[in-house]
Amino acid sequence: MSFKTHDPSKPIHIPTAEHNVLEYWRAIDAFKQSQKLSEGRPEYSFYDGPPFATGKPHYGHLLAGTIKDIVTRHAHSTGHHVERRFGWDTHGLPVEHEIDKALNIKGRADVLALGIDKYNAACREIVMRYSSEWKSTVERMGRWIDFDTGYKTLDPTFMESVWWVFGQLWEKNQVYRGLRVMPYSTGCTTPLSNFEAGEDYRMVSDPAVTVAFPLVDDPSTSLLAWTTTPYTLPSNLGLCVHPDFTYIKIHDLEKDQNYILLERLLGTIYKEYAGNKKPDPKKEPKFKKVGEFLGKDMVGWRYTPMFDYFTEQYEDRAFRVLADTYVTDASGTGIVHQAPAFGEDDHRVALAHKIIRDDEIPPCPIDEAGKFTAEVPEYAGKHVKEADPFVIKDLQKKGSLINRGDIVHSYPFCWRSGTPLIYRAVPVWFVRVANLSDQLVANNEKTRWVPANVGEVRFGNWLKNARDWNISRNRYWGTPIPLWGSADLKEVVCISSVAQLEKLSGVTGIKDLHRESIDHITIPSQQGNGQLKRIDEVFDCWFESGSMPYAQSHYPFENNELFEKSFPADFVCEGIDQTRGWFYTLLVVATHLFGTAPWKNLIVNGLVLAADGKKMSKKLKNYPDPLEIVEKYGADSVRLFLINSPVVRADNLRFREEGVKEVLATVILKWINSLNFYLNQVDLFDQAQAETGAGRFVYNHDADKSANVFDRWILARCQTLIQLVDEEMAAYRLYTVIPRLLELIADLTNWYIRFNRKRLKGEGGVEDTRAALNTLYEALYTLCLTMSSFTPFTSEMVYQSLRKTTPALKDDQDVRSVHFLLFPKVRQEYFDPVIERQVQRLKAVIELGRIIRDRKTLKIKMPLKELVLFHHDQEYLDDVRSLEPYVLGELNVVSLRYTSDEAATGIRYKASADWPTLGKKLRKDVAKVRNYLPQMTSDECKTYISTGKVDVNGIELATGDLLITRFVEPASSGAGSEDPFEPATDDDVIVLLDTRRHADLEHMTALRALSARVNKLRKEAGLKPTDKVDVVYAYDAGERDALAAAISNGDTDYLVRAIGGAPLAAAQASGRKVIFTETRKDADEDLYVLSLVERLA
Repeated sequence: MSFKTHDPSKPIHIPTAEHNVLEYWRAIDAFKQSQKLSEGRPEYSFYDGPPFATGKPHYGHLLAGTIKDIVTRHAHSTGHHVERRFGWDTHGLPVEHEIDKALNIKGRADVLALGIDKYNAACREIVMRYSSEWKSTVERMGRWIDFDTGYKTLDPTFMESVWWVFGQLWEKNQVYRGLRVMPYSTGCTTPLSNFEAGEDYRMVSDPAVTVAFPLVDDPSTSLLAWTTTPYTLPSNLGLCVHPDFTYIKIHDLEKDQNYILLERLLGTIYKEYAGNKKPDPKKEPKFKKVGEFLGKDMVGWRYTPMFDYFTEQYEDRAFRVLADTYVTDASGTGIVHQAPAFGEDDHRVALAHKIIRDDEIPPCPIDEAGKFTAEVPEYAGKHVKEADPFVIKDLQKKGSLINRGDIVHSYPFCWRSGTPLIYRAVPVWFVRVANLSDQLVANNEKTRWVPANVGEVRFGNWLKNARDWNISRNRYWGTPIPLWGSADLKEVVCISSVAQLEKLSGVTGIKDLHRESIDHITIPSQQGNGQLKRIDEVFDCWFESGSMPYAQSHYPFENNELFEKSFPADFVCEGIDQTRGWFYTLLVVATHLFGTAPWKNLIVNGLVLAADGKKMSKKLKNYPDPLEIVEKYGADSVRLFLINSPVVRADNLRFREEGVKEVLATVILKWINSLNFYLNQVDLFDQAQAETGAGRFVYNHDADKSANVFDRWILARCQTLIQLVDEEMAAYRLYTVIPRLLELIADLTNWYIRFNRKRLKGEGGVEDTRAALNTLYEALYTLCLTMSSFTPFTSEMVYQSLRKTTPALKDDQDVRSVHFLLFPKVRQEYFDPVIERQVQRLKAVIELGRIIRDRKTLKIKMPLKELVLFHHDQEYLDDVRSLEPYVLGELNVVSLRYTSDEAATGIRYKASADWPTLGKKLRKDVAKVRNYLPQMTSDECKTYISTGKVDVNGIELATGDLLITRFVEPASSGAGSEDPFEPATDDDVIVLLDTRRHADLEHMTALRALSARVNKLRKEAGLKPTDKVDVVYAYDAGERDALAAAISNGDTDYLVRAIGGAPLAAAQASGRKVIFTETRKDADEDLYVLSLVERLA
């Protein structure tokens, strides 16, 4: 199939054009063909973090996918073979949560009643629910990745490799079973890892109660404890104080009771003491102090339990005062109620004081769904959070409630079910990580993070405080943990492969490794313990995704050579939320297995938020559908908008549809317009050459170096860009590349073509036109190759349009797509830093001139008399002087004057400062500087520039403290008159423009206006540059023909160049066929209407 030819004379609809590209790619099987072409090249490895297919892709996925596509495309274009395989995360809570809602599953009993086989079958049915949407969205975004050979975590081969990974850790003695108080999701009925528990913190209001525990030896005296989890009080086994704090005993005069608490926390029960306030001495006191004790002296005091559910079991070892330094004096009473089953510190302290043993589960009277069991009959069946008010009510009845309030605080929620987490003691399986912390930090430091601070600070600090990783889940749909053990787990066998399981169990033909397929398999004990059965737990899905470098290739069972070539990966990329997720698990597993990090380079992106700065929410509908935006503005526009934003530097991005629209208008369409101009001028050139019998234009790679300054400039810019992209992409700094690429597009469309339009139209002769076309081709072609990874669709469109002027290749290289070609090499002969500097200064002067015209509302068609250019550096003035005709022509100015004379130009100096930075240095003295700075004279500013120091209001300032800028002080031209010269500066050069009207220049204004209108009319008529027509003008009846005077007094050559010849009055063209006439709206300003008529032969 051939590519659909782009017609430069017709408006382009970018989304439709992109679909044409997609159709072409499919027809030539472009991605697979590119992979074939790169076979045998050095391998560049990339790991794709697997998403869940139970939800549709959102902007965060589009962003990460675009970054991955850019980097891997660029690696391919720089001479590598890049295997790109898509992965699917198919196990775990996201899938199970959907099924639990669909089947009204409330807990383990419901699953077992249904049957694990049926439950898992239901999970299997939905795991790929949106896979087709994912595939179509990924393809529509232009991302090249292989879905056909992609991996799924539910594949038996993947699961077997996960078993192997676990087996390696088991053999290294890095796996153990422990009783830990873990974050627990009652919504998903499973413990979570610590990093999962930190995913979703919310501000909530919880009850805060102060309760009394009477002392056994003195029932009139109570220890006061404060808690925000009343539901844990039935499980209380102790009260903890700080050993070094001093506690007071008070007598409450109203209640005639004694209480013990920290003196500084009296505000917890007496509002007048809140915030360490002093009470009003005129009011009667509510208590009196009767004693004080050090915390360590209180250890062992016994108190009466509030509830008697567990007194019989623990009476001989619990219900006493304990001490630990984790107790704080920030809130509460300084005495902490201890429920070892519901708090990590509670459990640790209870163990240390021998209230519980390390092999027993402390009182935990709730089921897996977080509901009280029959152990506490008063609250049985109630969820712990629902039970809080009932507990408080019973405390009140018992007389144990001293104070009740509410506290608003940050609280963790389950990131999957959205339910509040609780902490509870559960037996779980851990991988050792804490003992690996230093090695994790060291391995991470050997890798490149972009941006670096996320890896060094956020991730680095997380690694330094790494804790052992809970890898087990009490669930069903996941990779079963391959441990077979006796009932007491004193004999445990770890299975690392299907072959090993078949050998030890005697069961053959095992095809699937999910619970329903292997839970019934037993292994004969080697120690006389009968049949060993598999433990109930499955792996946390993070353990599976952390194992993907090995499991995606079924390592070590096959593809060993391929794995060894590609590990560690050259590149990985995900969002900043994965610093405690996938990045972490990848690093832990790889460090355990191979002692190295599993990646060499890592890009972490920020989050894409809604336009209002809030998290994107389907419920709130606060963001536009991604595919609707793509089909409205094009995938390349979306790609550039996302990549050219703070999100690539791990900051957050507020998604704005207007931003995508702006990219389309200012980048994509301008690029296409430059292509259209090139194609039209080639047609014009070829038509002229055909009349002389010469051949059509074809790009000449070996053409002599052009003498034209703008040819040399744009080609030098191209080489600088190639070099920069090569260097910055090697450092994975996409955020520095995109602005430079966009600058080149702007330079090409706004400067090169603008200044060379006449040359390209043939005004300078055949050879000059050929040189200009050759230059424009090379710039467009270079842009295609350098942009192809970033804008694959537009690059392909431009490339295909250039092929007709591309010389035939001498070899059999496949050039059917721009994505089959290699990244361009720098052409050293084109480097020209002097010309780049000269044109950069030219642009600065012109832009300042435009600013003045805009400020004074002076249209460019109105010629002005003089522009004054001030700069201290003679080189700067000479650079602009060398390109003076371009300045005069672009700003429509008659003359340009250069000067370094400050006094004659009215140059003055002023000082400013970066106040936050200077404030840190000067502290209280900053106000003296701020007040004096507006009075600082030009001479003082110049002294500061030359000496690097200045005294400002008695404060000595040094180099770097102040920013000195130049400005122009308007000069009076006489009484009551304004200075005719308007200034502008970019803090480097200063320009002054004479903004007065001059009658002798008015005719040029009329001709420029005429030229602009004719060109607009030709475009509206759909004419090509090669179409020859005459221009006719007609004034309304009674209006004076002002245009005739401008034509006769103006520049005839200018009219020929600009519109093909002098326009005709209506009477001169009577009887000619009218091709197109402008509307009255377009004609109102100049009082005449233009028409295009057929030109006589």
